[in-house]
Amino acid sequence: MRWPALLLVALLALLQYPLWLGKGGWLKVWDTDKKLQSQREMNRGLELRNAGLDAQVRDLKAGTEAVEEQARFELGLVKKGEVFVEVPKKQ
Repeated sequence: MRWPALLLVALLALLQYPLWLGKGGWLKVWDTDKKLQSQREMNRGLELRNAGLDAQVRDLKAGTEAVEEQARFELGLVKKGEVFVEVPKKQ
């Protein structure tokens, strides 16, 4: 009576092994799903950054105001008749 029960338990264990630890087992699917979610979050952040850069490029192509604004802040552009005043920050 013991042998058939042991045989059935062994057979059940053999059938469960690929389900849990095999190539397409639950553990690998769960791990891959976690990696996929992480990649999707990173992609969302990159898409937002790209949208901001795209808007900036379109703005720069569309008119001179954006170019002038960027030149003022990054390069210190001063037009004729304007006075540039720089206030040092306290350290």
